[in-house]
Amino acid sequence: MEGLSTAVSAADHKKRPRCTSEASDQNLTQQTYTKKPRSTTLDYTDTADWELLMTQPSIVHKRDPEYYFDDGSCIFLVEDTLFNVHRTRLSNDSTTSFGSMFSLPQGDLTTEGQSDDNPIVLTGDTPSEFRNFLWSFYALPPEITKASDNLRLMIDIARVSNKYGFKNLETWSLNTIHDYVKRKPSPILPTILPTQTYTFSPAHNAITSDTSIHSTDELTQLIRLAQMCHHEPLLTTMIDQLKQFMSSSVQYAYLAMTLADEFDIRSLRGVAYLEVMRKAVIVKHTKTDIALKTMTTQSSSATDSNASGTLAAGTTGTTTPAVKEKEEDVVDENGRLVINRTQQLRLLSGYYRLSSTWERLRITPPAFEHASSCGATWHQHGCTQSWIEFWKDKTRSDGVLALGLADVVGRLKQVHKEYERWGSAPYMHHDCRSVARKAVIEIIKKIEDGLSDFFSEGEEDD
Repeated sequence: MEGLSTAVSAADHKKRPRCTSEASDQNLTQQTYTKKPRSTTLDYTDTADWELLMTQPSIVHKRDPEYYFDDGSCIFLVEDTLFNVHRTRLSNDSTTSFGSMFSLPQGDLTTEGQSDDNPIVLTGDTPSEFRNFLWSFYALPPEITKASDNLRLMIDIARVSNKYGFKNLETWSLNTIHDYVKRKPSPILPTILPTQTYTFSPAHNAITSDTSIHSTDELTQLIRLAQMCHHEPLLTTMIDQLKQFMSSSVQYAYLAMTLADEFDIRSLRGVAYLEVMRKAVIVKHTKTDIALKTMTTQSSSATDSNASGTLAAGTTGTTTPAVKEKEEDVVDENGRLVINRTQQLRLLSGYYRLSSTWERLRITPPAFEHASSCGATWHQHGCTQSWIEFWKDKTRSDGVLALGLADVVGRLKQVHKEYERWGSAPYMHHDCRSVARKAVIEIIKKIEDGLSDFFSEGEEDD
């Protein structure tokens, strides 16, 4: 008997460390829950490893101050924050992710979401985003009315609703955002900057402005959100606003160029690349530049590491703002716009194709069909020759030559202005002049609609 009791005690001693429920019960309080991280390398039957495990820091889960209800029926864990809400509010629509999850049979397994120690874990969201999402289920009518001005709130609701399949809620939040950004003047981009310079300047360019950075961040988020949710009205509105502001600063043109490449937005790519090609001083980083930047970064990291002891001792340090890091990725030390290899190839392809198009147009003016009255009262050959002489003269005017060789759209619009000022044309019928004018407008529209193709990486179309 004595030997048996000794064996049982030894067995209990070996099994006891594996059970953490007693420790969890002791550390469980009304407001926080402590969970020990699992380890796959420690042998819990070894006393030294067990003591090491007990000394490791615990993961503390805090209860959300707004959406952890005592009478809640479903507990979610988002990062380190617990939310306890009412399941019926989230499961009204059975087509959503939550509705489908709640309807699944649980069998003999312990149901997730019934206690703090067994919550439903959500990944890919932040506590702030999920808190804003839950707000839409508990908000009162006066709060909903005021929330139409809270863009951050609506963006979070739309994104999380899209993720978990709350289609009605997603549509409402996107429509609210759309109504907000359509206001005049624009609440996102309140003023159009004067056109002063078209090259980035590290000293005083708009990219260093906190307001500008905030605006471009919101533009980026809204375009990505509209693209992800396939909300065409919002996407069209945001693209139109971005096009308007590209003329004020090449910063917005660069942003539009990047977003067009990321989401393959044809309607934005052509005008964005053309605007950058018109106005930016461009440079491409070489392998040497990248190597030097890496060495500089490593040296800076080593310096920061050596100074960390001083900062920890209580002295205040100055942190480099994220805006500066963003600026260094976009602009070099000489204020030139930095592009990647794909963007460089597209810009070069666009320049070649557009300049070749202009050369063809300069030599051969747009063709048009003569009016029926022209053949009856005029000599059509003289009418055509008068049009050719006008075209050759105006395509060599100072206003046209002042524009870049590849700026076909700008040059054609300048010719159109000269055409409007054109007085009486000998040997050209009045009705034919109207037809020729329409031909110029049509070719401008054709080039504008196909701008994206000029900046493609494939072979040039005939």
